[in-house]
Amino acid sequence: MSEHIHKSHNKSLFLYHLVCPIKYRRKVLTAEVSQTLRNICLEISARYEVHFLEIGCDEDHVHFLIQSVPMMSAKKISNTIKSLIAREIFRLHPEIKRFLWGGKFWTSGYYINTVGQYANEEVIKKYVQGQGNSQSYEKIHTSQLKLF
Repeated sequence: MSEHIHKSHNKSLFLYHLVCPIKYRRKVLTAEVSQTLRNICLEISARYEVHFLEIGCDEDHVHFLIQSVPMMSAKKISNTIKSLIAREIFRLHPEIKRFLWGGKFWTSGYYINTVGQYANEEVIKKYVQGQGNSQSYEKIHTSQLKLF
């Protein structure tokens, strides 16, 4: 289970599911390239406030479960990860360039979604709707919604 990130004036738990397809859906993620990708992610974690909780490599796309801080937008996280991984993969595995012409490793698009650890959309919606109503609070509280 993920831990909250504590800063001087905030406490946060931002989890993202990021899916990045390889350009042209080429099947270039061999076991060796996938291991290189995971090692690059460890280096990214050391330099940036982006923590990789899980990495799932398929032959033509990668799923990341990421934790970060509020100062980094989803777009910035995606751009950072994609650009650093692409640069290093091309440097360490130059043979991949013959499958991916034009110097692009990833497609320009991606899929990103927030992941809730404590509640889903419906629980939060009911919680927000019930603000100021003590009966509603009891109902939600019994469903174990705890924000702090």
